[in-house]
This record gives sequence, structure tokens and C-alpha cells, in this order.
Amino acid sequence: MPQITVDYSEQLAEDFDRPGFAKALHASVVEIAAARPPACKTQFRRTEDTAVGPDTEGHAVVHVVIGLLAGRTEETKARLTEAVLDLLRQYVKPAPGLALHASAEVRELDASYRKYESR
Repeated sequence: MPQITVDYSEQLAEDFDRPGFAKALHASVVEIAAARPPACKTQFRRTEDTAVGPDTEGHAVVHVVIGLLAGRTEETKARLTEAVLDLLRQYVKPAPGLALHASAEVRELDASYRKYESR
């Protein structure tokens, strides 16, 4: 915990500093949501097809989902999603003419959430 998933359009592959974003995002999650640094895990998933409204050309999407254990206030979750959007503005620089649609949400992990680590 936290479990972070970042879905992003293929057109952004060269325009998205994913390592820099993950490092900055982890620092924000630690500061805002009181997570432990070694617990922050981010997976990036590049999507091949993006459609926005009736269009398929000229659009790119980034959507970030942060899964946290229950107990954070709505204010904390809102601060975290705003921080994510600020970081996306810094770390995603789409090519000219490409419209970027960025979004973020914080979800509470289900009470059944369990994990293990192997070394």
C-alpha cells in the first residue's frame, strides 16, 4: 500500500517522464497520505487505443488511480488528487496538437486486501 496504477495513451510514450513522475508522486503520497516510502508501488500501463467523444485522433489520456487503506479523510484524498494533476502537468509534455486529458482518483482498498513480499 499504496497501489498506484497509471494508464496512459501510447502517443505519450516519449513525452511522459514516468520515472520522474513516479518518484515525485511517491514523495507526495508520503507527505499527504502518510504512506511509508518503501510501500509505494506504481505500475504504468500503456494503452494502444484512445477515443475521446467521437474522435480517435489528436487526443491522449492519462488516468491515475491510487489505492489506499481506509481511513484517509475526503480532504486528504482531494489534496492528493490535486497533487497528482499538478505532477502530470510537470511530467507529461504532449506533442503540439495533441490534446491531453488527465485525471486522478483515490480509492480505498477493500478490507480483503492482503499482500506479501518475496526477496
